[in-house]
Amino acid sequence: MRRRTGRLRAAAAAALFALGATFLAPPPTAAATAAHDSDDYCQGQCADILPPGATGNATLVQILGNKLFGTHPAHSTDQIAPYNALAGGYRSLTDATLTDFFNDASFGVPQDQVGSVTRPRSDVTITRDKKTGVPHIKGTTRYGTEYGAGYAAGQDRLWLMDLFRHIGRGELTSFAGGALANQGLEQQFWPSAPYTEADLQKQVDAIRNGNGNGARGQQAMADAQAYVDGINAYREQSKNGRYFPGEYVLTGHIDAITNAGEIQPFKLTDLIALASVVGGLFGNGGGGEVPSALALLSAQQKYGLEKGTKVWESFRERNDPEAVKTLHDGQSFPYAVKPARARGTALPDRGSVTAEPLVFDRTGAAASKSATPPRDPVRAPEKYRELEGLFKDGVLPKGSFDPTRHRGMSNALLVSGKHTASGHPVAVFGPQTGYFAPQLLMLQEIQGPGISARGASFAGVGMYVQLGRGQDYAWSATSAGQDITDTYAVDLCDPDGSAPTKDSTSYRYHGSCLPMEKLERTNSWKPTIADPTAAGSYRMQVFRTKYGIVTHRATIGGRPVAYTALRSTYRHEADSIIGFQMLNDPSYVHDARSFQQAAQHIGYAFNWFYADSRDIAYYNSGRNPVRNPDVDAALPVRAEPAYEWQGFDPATNTAAYTPPAQHPQSIDQDYYVSWNNKQAKDYDSAGFGNGSVHRANLLDDRVRALTKEGGVTRAALTRAMADAALTDLRGEDVLPELLRVLDSKPVADPALRTAVQQLDAWRKDGAQRRETTPGSHTYAHSDAVRLMDAWWPLLVKDVFRPGLGGDLYDALNANLAIDESPSAGHGPTGAHAGSAFQYGWWSYVDKDLRAVLGDRVQGPLAARYCGNGDLSACRDTLLTTLRQAGARTAAQVYPGDDNCKAGDQWCADAIVHRAVGGLTHDKMSWQNRPTYQQVVEFPAHR
Repeated sequence: MRRRTGRLRAAAAAALFALGATFLAPPPTAAATAAHDSDDYCQGQCADILPPGATGNATLVQILGNKLFGTHPAHSTDQIAPYNALAGGYRSLTDATLTDFFNDASFGVPQDQVGSVTRPRSDVTITRDKKTGVPHIKGTTRYGTEYGAGYAAGQDRLWLMDLFRHIGRGELTSFAGGALANQGLEQQFWPSAPYTEADLQKQVDAIRNGNGNGARGQQAMADAQAYVDGINAYREQSKNGRYFPGEYVLTGHIDAITNAGEIQPFKLTDLIALASVVGGLFGNGGGGEVPSALALLSAQQKYGLEKGTKVWESFRERNDPEAVKTLHDGQSFPYAVKPARARGTALPDRGSVTAEPLVFDRTGAAASKSATPPRDPVRAPEKYRELEGLFKDGVLPKGSFDPTRHRGMSNALLVSGKHTASGHPVAVFGPQTGYFAPQLLMLQEIQGPGISARGASFAGVGMYVQLGRGQDYAWSATSAGQDITDTYAVDLCDPDGSAPTKDSTSYRYHGSCLPMEKLERTNSWKPTIADPTAAGSYRMQVFRTKYGIVTHRATIGGRPVAYTALRSTYRHEADSIIGFQMLNDPSYVHDARSFQQAAQHIGYAFNWFYADSRDIAYYNSGRNPVRNPDVDAALPVRAEPAYEWQGFDPATNTAAYTPPAQHPQSIDQDYYVSWNNKQAKDYDSAGFGNGSVHRANLLDDRVRALTKEGGVTRAALTRAMADAALTDLRGEDVLPELLRVLDSKPVADPALRTAVQQLDAWRKDGAQRRETTPGSHTYAHSDAVRLMDAWWPLLVKDVFRPGLGGDLYDALNANLAIDESPSAGHGPTGAHAGSAFQYGWWSYVDKDLRAVLGDRVQGPLAARYCGNGDLSACRDTLLTTLRQAGARTAAQVYPGDDNCKAGDQWCADAIVHRAVGGLTHDKMSWQNRPTYQQVVEFPAHR
């Protein structure tokens, strides 16, 4: 931001001082000293980063300052610059310069770097360093330690935690306003994890007293209670001291003048609601069997039963032999495999499927049919005028989350000490959780009896570090997405014995006709300063059965059924707390094997990675239900005892689960990579898209080459990650085949020949989306990048739609989006999200073109589509679509949005920290890398 004049600074100071009597900044804390921890075996070789910054709360004064003058609270933005700089600086990176781009992640705070110390109780201190403001919590008692963690969470993320507990409870509009984006968000989340208050409390009680957790379960809930107590202490103090987050005033919860109002106390059941949001976004897997079945029916309609099934299977790629795998030495871990002859499959009658309605009884603004609901603005006092309508488009931007679409994120690169310069393992890993202001994760260090860790935790459930480092080891995770959610077709019935209809609300269970349980949530709202959406209300309703939540209705052979989604982690949203407790406990985790044993206690579907001074390791976690081996998990199944999960108890939603030995795992493979790709041979993919081209290839190719060369360092592995983070997957792994087809004969048309030359030059230069120089906001090979962005959706459509037909093409597209380039706002992650190239038809194009070119293809598509298999006709299709792409202007390819002008290519890709409160931040150049990231190399061990 350009330098402000003294006059403008004086005006800003005067304006903020005028507000200061009512809304104070947090009180200053005493300076103190703290030393590095003696139990740190990383010896300065652990680093991490988490933009935008540690501070996530902002008072009303600070929010107003941000809107008027672009100012920010201390430590709310200071990790943006080093994170952003890696894209332009990684090529010259050395071990010595890593801390130019990452934080020192050593335990403790050097005495000369102590910024402040807070003592919320006599048995705990919260020390924050001058550079980043990260909280280092150190307690002398277990209760005090966790109390301090909760207090620090309140200091850094109070508004965010409050927001997300209401999202988890399906109460966002009542809390934050009726903007359409808020309505959409709660309507997406609540049906995937609908609970009564009693349901939430039962989960708390089960962790404390049941589930075979013993003393660890009791300790976990004692820790959680201390954490909640710490949050509530800060909540009350900040309210009374008038330094609470300013969003509470803007959304009508606290009066700006009198301070009347309340921030509702936190309770243990809120943690369950928060955990359901986190797990639903990043730790779920499977589901989607209804749209998968519709694609199969379309294929069978197009090609006939036998060939149609083969075509569908080839696009499904459930066990593709060419897929990049985390376990690359041929290890086999069969799970959810396709049976030789499936039984119990419940395909609907064509045209009979309807989605279950969710919203009823709309009133006021909720009943509006307009794209913009009616507004009734609330006038703010003159000095707050700039804050009117702050959340008019939603407290979270539209498209920020969609739990109905799996958001496979995060990556990991680990190299065994056998191939490193030091002889010790090296790891670069972290979760890719999107970019928000404040961030969903928060950095912290927790030191106390039985706890010793530094890293990131999701705000609101941060009683333990969830991804980070211990005394002599580090760990991280990527979303795994294996199939832990099944779809059942329950026969509908009527209690009086009359013929059921698709609308019936009773169902057959073990021979009885049972009523579905109706779960409801009624939300209402009034306009506020932040959200002018006029008053309105509606009621959300879902039906719950012993086989899960009703999602669709249909007929099978003319008989009405309801399709239900049964997730193995439903009613067990926070059970994974035991595994995290173990990962933070230095007396439990002391080597690779004990790490794997800790990860076994995590029920969500994650790939876990570990590094210490001796070993690297991997373990895939998840409550993988044991199915009847004749069941095809990729499709809906009949709700009958023979096809239930083995040992299924609907009262507790428990079953028999595959034993740990059957989960993909390994210790000391030469290297591991993961970018939400296939785990191992025969570990069948739960969704479409794990084929010959996957973004994990970008990592695998680079790390394999490094490992072969040997002498790998932290800097070298970070460079490999950063290089992949700027690479266009299509350009590196599909464009070569596209160019081979085009070059099968000379290109006569001058304009097309130029386009081909531009694309080839870009490919030879690495097919990257990178600036000419850092900060130029102009891409090298910008014309080639624009051509690829314009060409890809055109070529996919013209290659496949003629052969597949419109119905099947659309049905497949409903299961797997065509494109997810950084600027593709229509993709699963939306625009400006950073994460890219996870979902797309890259494998389909690659396999089809290689088949047309006469190359050997393992696991080929069941038919040839480009030019109907004829090379010359295929070339004509590609040239025609390339000509169309070349005619599109930059403004047409990058149409602009609220963040960017039309035609601005760099901005269309750029990462935007989606505001989850009153602060906004500068854009960052696109990088496809973890949000929180560690670089670690332990030289010593206990």
